Amino acid sequence: MTPSARRSLLRTIAALGLAAAVPIHAALPEGPVDIATARAEAEAGRALLVDIREPHEHATGVARVAKLLPMREIGARLAEIPKDPAQPVLLVCNTQNRSRAAWQALRERGYTNVRYVEGGMSEWARRGLPLVKPAAR
Repeated sequence: MTPSARRSLLRTIAALGLAAAVPIHAALPEGPVDIATARAEAEAGRALLVDIREPHEHATGVARVAKLLPMREIGARLAEIPKDPAQPVLLVCNTQNRSRAAWQALRERGYTNVRYVEGGMSEWARRGLPLVKPAAR
């Protein structure tokens, strides 16, 4: 990760109010999950897929089973993210950069059940996986 990208991710984490004590480049266990696994687990109800993209990005299409929770709102809406280790949570953004940053920040807040989706929604769309119009907020 370039120094510029690292600074950008740290600013994003700080803006969320989720200060990270672990360096952004540190490898934490249970990191990424591949697209196929994420889709299968979410559609089977075994994991909660949380799309942290912004509303203008949601407008391009979302996974049918995704909970829409823009990254800028996570700090204020933490109660909507289950902390129960038995309830896996999969974070997805456009490319995985924001979801990886949010994952690391949540891990620092004690969330052990959170992972991020490798490749993000851009990879989801590239593979031709189903997208739906988001529900009105």
